[in-house]
Amino acid sequence: MEEKKDRPAFYHENKNRVFVRAIQGEYNLTEELKRLRSLPRVRKGKEIKFIDGPQTFSKHFMEPKDGLGQTLHIHLEEYSPGGESQKHGHVNEAVFYILDGEGAEEHDGVRYEWEAGDVAIVHNNCVHQHFNRSPKKPARALVLKTKPMFLFMNMLFQKTISGRRDQPTANGAGYIPREEPAAGFEHEFYHDHDHDHAHQEHSHSHSH
Repeated sequence: MEEKKDRPAFYHENKNRVFVRAIQGEYNLTEELKRLRSLPRVRKGKEIKFIDGPQTFSKHFMEPKDGLGQTLHIHLEEYSPGGESQKHGHVNEAVFYILDGEGAEEHDGVRYEWEAGDVAIVHNNCVHQHFNRSPKKPARALVLKTKPMFLFMNMLFQKTISGRRDQPTANGAGYIPREEPAAGFEHEFYHDHDHDHAHQEHSHSHSH
């Protein structure tokens, strides 16, 4: 008998999801267009909270249930120090733009390493898993995929080989994903920039 989980279900374990919204009403879709045009075109990242954990956290910016579109699922993934995702496969492609950190993919048993600024591409029908290579620092990726469109076309294959771990890594106990914007980023950036600029001016004055 399967043991009952004593934790909330991870996002990918939730079976009651809206993969494609119903579009119904007048044939000319006047009301649907009116509804779409009434929606905001900017979603505030700080108003969308991370879910899941303790090794992989997700923040979902766009999916069909939100009413903004039918074809895209876009989310932010944050991996705790040394964290890893579930091992799974699906028909649709996915593109991971790596925002920071360093990690790796395993696609059908082949390992590919990445770092900030890279793009990791998961191809169709690929069994894959994502890893944070750093045992001390987090990593983050923006994920773009057309999963809703693939499901709408009845391309239904999806399988989880092994689920997400529900225990933190050795260095990830108590890890909390970073909210937007990262605390102190602007100050640190401009401080360093001003310091470099002042150093250049100082060097320039001595050269005369």
